[in-house]
Amino acid sequence: MTDTHSSHQDLRASVVEAARTLFANGVMSHTGHANLSARVDASTMLLTTGGQVRDLAPSGLALVGTDGTALEGQLDPVNAEIVHMHGEVYRAKPDVGGIIHTHSPALLAFALANRPLRCTYEAMVRFGQDSEVPVVPWAPRGSERSVGGILDAIAEHPRTEAVLLGNHGVLVFTDTVMRAALLLSALEEAAEAEMAAEGLGGARELPAGVLADVRAAMAAAK
Repeated sequence: MTDTHSSHQDLRASVVEAARTLFANGVMSHTGHANLSARVDASTMLLTTGGQVRDLAPSGLALVGTDGTALEGQLDPVNAEIVHMHGEVYRAKPDVGGIIHTHSPALLAFALANRPLRCTYEAMVRFGQDSEVPVVPWAPRGSERSVGGILDAIAEHPRTEAVLLGNHGVLVFTDTVMRAALLLSALEEAAEAEMAAEGLGGARELPAGVLADVRAAMAAAK
């Protein structure tokens, strides 16, 4: 029991730190809206209880089953809608340990345009995204159609660690919630730079084999 309690405390702290990182990096929705989660085990997760995470504290997380069952804590109605979205991504991808959804401004522009974000920025690769970020067609928030679209995109793009939610926002899912925050930061930078590069003739594609080259460089630096 003590080990489990300690593990939950550590996970809660990691989610709080991830939220703080998003604000510190200036990549959050202007309203402070987001939802973050961290996998506890195969069937449970910690999920932010409300939609505002600007001053998130460990107490602002509920223990929820990936099937949507509330186990500890109470979710606000605004976040009860998205339990299914987080839970189904965890169920579909056993390697995922952290998920973040928000409306980062530059990524939101791509989502509104229903335009995939190309992988032209090296930092995307360094934080795990070595392919374009696909777009999931719009559907009502948290609906079966919305979640089904996310799962379809994950199946069609097995290497992706993020999807753009058409006319809505972005969803990032990686091995830890902190790495999700770092990848989201890199994606927001990439979206900003991609739009700025349009005035210079457009961003150029990264060369073939970039993933292997970046991995080799990172390994050599250890």
